[in-house]
Amino acid sequence: MTRFVTKLGAVTAAFAFVSVPGLASAQTTQAVDEKTGPVSFANVASVRIGNSGSLITETQRSPLTPGQSKLSPDRTKVPRDDGEKKTFGGNWDINLGRYGAAAQSPYPKGVASRDHNVLAALQQTTVPTAVAESNYALIDNGHGGATPADNTVLVLEGAKSAVDCTSPSKPASSTSVSKIWVRDGNGDLKSSGASGVDVKGLKLGPPSTVQGEDISKEKTSSDLTVSRVSAFDQLIRQDGWRNGDVNAAAGWKLEIVTHVKNPAGADLREARTTIVLGGVSCSIPKNFVAKPAGGTGPGAAPEQPAVPGTVPAGGIPPQTADSTRTVVGLGLLGAGIVIGAAAMLLFRRRNPASVREK
Repeated sequence: MTRFVTKLGAVTAAFAFVSVPGLASAQTTQAVDEKTGPVSFANVASVRIGNSGSLITETQRSPLTPGQSKLSPDRTKVPRDDGEKKTFGGNWDINLGRYGAAAQSPYPKGVASRDHNVLAALQQTTVPTAVAESNYALIDNGHGGATPADNTVLVLEGAKSAVDCTSPSKPASSTSVSKIWVRDGNGDLKSSGASGVDVKGLKLGPPSTVQGEDISKEKTSSDLTVSRVSAFDQLIRQDGWRNGDVNAAAGWKLEIVTHVKNPAGADLREARTTIVLGGVSCSIPKNFVAKPAGGTGPGAAPEQPAVPGTVPAGGIPPQTADSTRTVVGLGLLGAGIVIGAAAMLLFRRRNPASVREK
């Protein structure tokens, strides 16, 4: 379990020593309510492994005054380190768009390396919005291919999810993709359209192995469903990722059931995994009224963003609480870049420790 704490002293120092137009008005800008006011969240990837735990990457939360919180481009894969592997398992990787040389690409030929765009924002009108744009590749290292692309089983090319909570009567969400690629029975990565996927017998092993387990790579397979997130509770999220009276949510949900078999074809176990890619949400009170665009009063223009001082992350056993809020390993907000028009503030990122649910 980890916690990310904003350095409030550093924020104070930034106001004291940076002289930019509009800084005086920033000090008088009225912030939205941290617990009940308009808010948005954006997460690039989160994973639930059966009932044993969840891995949630850095989640961006919109500031309390107009501005945005953006995920650092340094986050390029899941799992990122040994701590995350302990939760996710050592067999799968999720690439988040960027790769090095062409030979290192996990994508079909012609899909360029790119940085993701994952951010949560509070607009000048105090309308909360969020967006997650990236290419995603699910890689099974158990395939034993010569290149990363040989081990890729699923690609979401040009994926985008976005939300906008303009008013209680107009919460909007959208989830789109340019192309979905799935490895077929012949071992080829083929385009499967852009609406979703429902495939049986995919050559995909389990995310982790059990010591002493005699798994047959040839006879083990998975059933995969790829669909759009349509409700807030479908997101895999931390406790600090809250909702409101009116909500909008978007993202891509992967549901994978792996039938683990031995060389004789006997069932050893069934592994269930849920992955949400580009999960975003926005929430507003039922009486929310946006500020006029282009005004000059407090909150009318982006200033140095105010953020919650402490946003905790924690583990919640599924049997005693809503499992969609289970946290194993990663904190909320701290690894992103928070940007306002007056200044840019780079938050210190802490290395998270991975924790299993009990």
